[in-house]
Amino acid sequence: MQQFDPMSASVDSSHQADSPKQGLFRFSREGCCTVRLAFDQWSFRVTPARLLLLAFTAAAGIIILLRLVLGLGGYIPGVGTITNLSDEWPWGLWIGFDVLCGVALAGGGYGTALIVYILHNDKLKPIARATLLTSLIGYILVVVSLFVEIGRWWNFWRPFVNWGYESILFEVFVCISLYTVVQVLELCEIITEKVFRMFHKFFVIVLPFLLILGVVLPTLHQSSLGALYLMMEGKLHQLWFSPNIFFFFLLSSFFVGPAMIAVESVLTYFSYRHLAPLHVLRTLARIGGCVMLVYFVLRIADLVYHGKWSLIWEGSFESYAFQLEIIIGLILPLIVVFSPLVNYRSCIIIYGFLTVFGVILNRMNVVITGMWRETGGGYFPSAMEVLVTVGLVTGGILAYMFLCENFNILGDEPHEHGNDKTESVA
Repeated sequence: MQQFDPMSASVDSSHQADSPKQGLFRFSREGCCTVRLAFDQWSFRVTPARLLLLAFTAAAGIIILLRLVLGLGGYIPGVGTITNLSDEWPWGLWIGFDVLCGVALAGGGYGTALIVYILHNDKLKPIARATLLTSLIGYILVVVSLFVEIGRWWNFWRPFVNWGYESILFEVFVCISLYTVVQVLELCEIITEKVFRMFHKFFVIVLPFLLILGVVLPTLHQSSLGALYLMMEGKLHQLWFSPNIFFFFLLSSFFVGPAMIAVESVLTYFSYRHLAPLHVLRTLARIGGCVMLVYFVLRIADLVYHGKWSLIWEGSFESYAFQLEIIIGLILPLIVVFSPLVNYRSCIIIYGFLTVFGVILNRMNVVITGMWRETGGGYFPSAMEVLVTVGLVTGGILAYMFLCENFNILGDEPHEHGNDKTESVA
């Protein structure tokens, strides 16, 4: 099976997805409901599903502008408040999902870079570019979310000049900012294959250094996000509070990476009929499963060591949320990974969705569920908070599709077809 080298200095233009001829803006029909828009060397397919994604993204953009003008507690007549955040709940859906979850789910980039480029597992190269792109888009959405979430957004520049050396959040800010820049530079190695080609050789030379930075920086801020909650002793429910919470955050950000790759493979299949090689998904699932098993054992051992095991069975809302997180997000995926089910593509995809859901649930439990009782005030995200979150995700999906259609993201790996029983697609 032919594999592509993401560090290659030249790419056959015949492998680039849908590269149109030079010319002015134009469109062409590709079916009853599909139109391809093109301008010069850029093109993008427009379908009803993509128009729906665009509508969500546009709605989120409008709400973000209103939030910046009216403030976090701004009121829109006939619609309601922009957010339900308050002094009791300064961190809500945007921090819980967009930042903590977004950072974790985008962790597939540094995990893949570590496995493929530093540990030299060349078998996984076919998915390297797509994974790094997804990670970059995820972090850009995180940066946007942070900008929207901070109260006095016009002061966003201050951490660049006023360094808070003793602040964990300052370390998170620096690492996320630097890592986003590093990922943009990594993407330039792909971009310059098509445009600004005179710089391509430079990015090929510096790419190994960027990849090393791209592994070191995330390990710092992934753990630091968990370390923030070391200050929440007495406020965060004991099922989630632990002196080792920073290490749990780091491990979960790593094993969710292979799961996200499995989820992404569904998008690329239905959008481009491109199947990620089954052996790649299986290898990644097993690597992620091994880290997940270590995480699971350490979580249980931590509860037992600190005398919290009985809290799981106390019958409270928090205990049920914890059980759901463990069963759906850990036990079921582990059963898939360490059984013959891992030989089936559909089962790997199920493993991916379960794992991703489990990590999202863990972060939301830490941010909201675990703080519910001690805070003493209820919080539920407003409709506009939810719409902004959905719109950011749909915007990321559209950006991913545009780059896949105009650059060599998916690579030269031949598309697979179901030739045997293990190639079944969900």
